[in-house]
Amino acid sequence: MSQHIAPWLPDFLQNLSFAWWYAVALLPLPFILFLFRSRTTEPTRAKAVFMPTFANISTQVHRQVPQTKWLKWLFFTVIWCCLVIATMRPVYYGEPIAIPNEGRDLMIAVDLSGSMQTKDMRINNQEVDRLVMVKSVLSEFIQQRVGDRLGLILFADTAYLQAPLTFDRNTVATLLDETVIGLVGESTAIGDAIGLAVKRYNAKPDTKKVLILLTDGQNTAGNITPEQALELAMSEEVTIYPIGVGADSMMVNSLFGQRQINPSAELDEKLLSELAKATGGQYFRARDTEELANIYALLNRIEPIADETQTIRPQTSLFYYFGGASFGLWCVYVILLLLQNRLNLRLAV
Repeated sequence: MSQHIAPWLPDFLQNLSFAWWYAVALLPLPFILFLFRSRTTEPTRAKAVFMPTFANISTQVHRQVPQTKWLKWLFFTVIWCCLVIATMRPVYYGEPIAIPNEGRDLMIAVDLSGSMQTKDMRINNQEVDRLVMVKSVLSEFIQQRVGDRLGLILFADTAYLQAPLTFDRNTVATLLDETVIGLVGESTAIGDAIGLAVKRYNAKPDTKKVLILLTDGQNTAGNITPEQALELAMSEEVTIYPIGVGADSMMVNSLFGQRQINPSAELDEKLLSELAKATGGQYFRARDTEELANIYALLNRIEPIADETQTIRPQTSLFYYFGGASFGLWCVYVILLLLQNRLNLRLAV
């Protein structure tokens, strides 16, 4: 049985609990024994007058050395209090941590091919490349996915796992921010990215598996084709939400002045739409920063964040701290007592 501290105490004490709280009754025990012993002990003053033993010498020495009786009692009181508190088995409860009733495994695959450095996006009226825009908007989306396990895959010539499925959203966001174009080549291996995502999912019946695939091109590399990867995704019931990144038009300089081009001409929207339809997902088109932000907001509605109706409180046992403090102070007390006795003997000589 545990007994919690009264709610009117400070927060730290309110988070304390004692498994054996009734051991507090041991606290006055040594003081009761001391009073009982002092009343039953016979006076020895007369005997000491006729017997000049070592006790008499010690008494004379104590008159020459400053009395430390109050220090001894202080040490003994603190040692005994720590020992009693350790016996009460104190436990400190940390802040509540929400545990979702249901969650999902959400893997994010980001294209790092050379075309992702095309500067056809704008953030705060500044021209940026596609990867910078994806990082800016995707980081906020990652922080919102409380209760989901997130993973990060980067792909170009091939695909590799940057972050395994984890509840640590800050780490996933940091690893995304550290990515650079050309890290894994210049091509686009969409099939490898899907295959790796399917491989990393655990076979858990109580979770929904989601893959968000961001790319600006078509499959031009990899060990498996997108069609083969799609079969794997369907067999593992992985829902794919492809996002095609890139503007529809932009102005570029040429020998004959500026001209308008379509920087997303290589985007394989047909393939991405088929991936979404076959797995029960939805294909999105992100032509600018605002569109991408709206897509993530829509994904939060389509794949809602899990309800956090259960909580746990991490427990830290303080038994070892108070037990160790009691033992350490006792060692200090014994050392000081030995030093005092040695000093007394020197003065006696």
